[in-house]
Amino acid sequence: MSETSIETALAGGELALPSPGPSPKSHPKSPASFPAQRWQIFPAQKSQADHIAAVTALSPLLAQVLINRGIYTPEQSWEFLDPETIQLPSPLCEFPDLEKSLELLEQAITLEEKILICGDYDADGMTSTALLMRSLRYLGAQVAYAIPSRMHEGYGINQRMVEDFHAAGGNLILTVDNGITAYAPISRAKELGLTIILTDHHDLPEQLPPADAILNPKLIRESSPYRGVAGVGVAYVLAVCLAQRLNKQQDLTATLLALFTLGTIADLAPLTGVNRRWVKRGLKLLPKSLIPGVQALIEVAGLSKETALRPEAIGFRLGPRINAVGRIADPQIVIDLLTTDDVGVALQQAMQCEEANLLRREMCQIIEKQAIEWCDAQIESGLINLQKERVLVVVQPDWHHGVIGIVASRLVERYGVPVFIGTYEDENKKEIRGSARSIPEFNVFEALTFCDDLMNKYGGHQAAGGFSFRSNKLRQVKSRLSNFARKHLQPDHLKPLIKVDVHAPLEEVTLDLYQQLDQIHPCGIKNPDPVFWTAAVTIVEQKVIGKNSDHLKLTMAHKASDDAQKVVMKAIAWRWAEYYPLPRILDIAYKLRLNEWKGHRTVELDLVGVRPSKPAPQTKAGIHPWSGSQGEAKIATPSPYPNKNIQLIDSSPSADLAKEQPADSSDLSLVAEQSHLRAQTQLANYSSECYSVLESVARLDIEFYHSKRLYKGTLETNDDEKQLTIENGEGHLLVVQMSQQKGFLYLSAETPQAVDVAELPYSNLIRAGLSALEIKQKTHLLAKYEELLAKKDGQIDAMKAQIELLKEKIAQLSSKQQS
Repeated sequence: MSETSIETALAGGELALPSPGPSPKSHPKSPASFPAQRWQIFPAQKSQADHIAAVTALSPLLAQVLINRGIYTPEQSWEFLDPETIQLPSPLCEFPDLEKSLELLEQAITLEEKILICGDYDADGMTSTALLMRSLRYLGAQVAYAIPSRMHEGYGINQRMVEDFHAAGGNLILTVDNGITAYAPISRAKELGLTIILTDHHDLPEQLPPADAILNPKLIRESSPYRGVAGVGVAYVLAVCLAQRLNKQQDLTATLLALFTLGTIADLAPLTGVNRRWVKRGLKLLPKSLIPGVQALIEVAGLSKETALRPEAIGFRLGPRINAVGRIADPQIVIDLLTTDDVGVALQQAMQCEEANLLRREMCQIIEKQAIEWCDAQIESGLINLQKERVLVVVQPDWHHGVIGIVASRLVERYGVPVFIGTYEDENKKEIRGSARSIPEFNVFEALTFCDDLMNKYGGHQAAGGFSFRSNKLRQVKSRLSNFARKHLQPDHLKPLIKVDVHAPLEEVTLDLYQQLDQIHPCGIKNPDPVFWTAAVTIVEQKVIGKNSDHLKLTMAHKASDDAQKVVMKAIAWRWAEYYPLPRILDIAYKLRLNEWKGHRTVELDLVGVRPSKPAPQTKAGIHPWSGSQGEAKIATPSPYPNKNIQLIDSSPSADLAKEQPADSSDLSLVAEQSHLRAQTQLANYSSECYSVLESVARLDIEFYHSKRLYKGTLETNDDEKQLTIENGEGHLLVVQMSQQKGFLYLSAETPQAVDVAELPYSNLIRAGLSALEIKQKTHLLAKYEELLAKKDGQIDAMKAQIELLKEKIAQLSSKQQS
């Protein structure tokens, strides 16, 4: 990005800014203050990272990033870097109702039946609608679309839409990005004799609607590469499979891929599985898209000179312009934009998207300022205690429904707690409608489900959701959400989480490293942009910039060692003006950005976190997967079972000798034998203690750390025999038959080796694995117990409500008798 475009963005121009830091308060904090953050730094695995770097030609820094993403072997690395090499299963084998959906659509096209696409007003819903409109028209269908009013009807298919379509002689309804919770409207459609194909990707309710076919990735196996598709991904699979069935896929797939890419990134779908493969392909095709509306949108967003797009270009430039229309204008603008073949119409609609986005931005700024002022006043007066309530519920009149979700995200960044923000539906303030945004440890959909009896309507997923309820239930909703939050959040969770990948001296942050990031891309949900950190960086210069003086621009210097040359780099910290001036020496966490100016390209830092300076991590070679005494340096390992009354044997061969000081070799043999027997006994005792918790488990999978290495463990029960399998990052397996205390080591394709599980490297690893399994099972049982308590709380609340109702009726009867 050029200096000019950065300054345009800072002046409130085109770029929708990322949001790593809090929004500024009206009164800045005292100097040298810090953002309230918690850093989670992935453990360095240098030897494994060096191995992956050697076979992939990546920087060891990015090899460590791959390890952090769960990619441990060269084979996994090659598949991640080139997803086109992966053999995908047919979606017909993955989605149970896909074949039936294709039959119903083929029949409707053949019989010239009327098809109605019921879409949604967010980017995912609108791109899904446009994608199916384009494909079904191309395939000869009689198709129309309908999207509910955000202001007057809210999310998803409703009974009015069903009734209108039936009255118009319609035959088949196809929902996109909605419908999975719409039991009543779908039931009504079936009563009227309509055929329903429901496509959605949101979390499943307890009772599924009675549709003829349901396509939802939440209904397929968790390991499926299609599991993470958004609504537009389901629509893409359906459209491409239908075109292939009718032998008309030529020239269609590439066109639809542009819409898939727009919707997937704008909806923040995970960029793993088929999403990564198709988005990586789609980002290259977007600048050359044959859809006039896509070209017009790229033009007004200032991206027309780009030969390939990055996900942030969609997330911060194209996506907001689409979403803005759905939030505050008529979604028909976007549908027309993405379905027209008229260049003039497309440019006109794109300009309307631009105007809507400018208005949306102004509305967000106003509402965000009002919300922060209200929250700060409530906190300062003691009316809100976030440490106690652990959730923030904000309801104010005259806020626009379409933008409060964005404001909710800003409040989460600022206060570090889940936020439920709402406004009144009507002048009489009888109905509240709102949006929720969350932190990683809090599930929004589960929280709303916990309030099921208080809600008129709700939906969503882990990180976000929407809801509506009667305003006279506001106090109960606040109380219920707070109860849920206290059960699931610890006080330490109430700080924004910064996940940090790897330590990097600034001398290693080069243009070559930035260019290698292209191999990691596309980045997004579940494959976030790498976050580096550098210790003890000196701030040479810092100043407040931006139209509203919201941001910090900094110059930073760093020396990796006393003998190294000082490296100086520029940095930007979005919406951190309130922390000006930052202390002179800091640890910094950052992403990389490219600055282009007059043909000169330099790497700059995009700050996401700072903290008081701590010593830089020491580089270690690490340990081999099943390291024993073959010359490896021993690393002291804390006990994985602190509450167990077991004495760990030092892994150093000389530890027991130092204690016993035997006189001759026979004594040495006796000590070794006693040590071995003691290890066997302790392992057997600990295994039996774990079995009391793990007895009823047929299969349990976990990931755990031991000696600073990540392992995967599986405990399986077959015919009363428990088998523990532990896998390290290199794919080596340790298989233990627990009742017989037998172990076998599998190294690549070699013949399995029998090992003595009582030997310290193995016994300590096995106990660490069993401890992790025990903790996971206890956590699962505790969650079930909390779920039962939650149900009891719900029953108590219902009884209290009934008692209040009875009291009101008694009072009414009493007053009637007196009169």
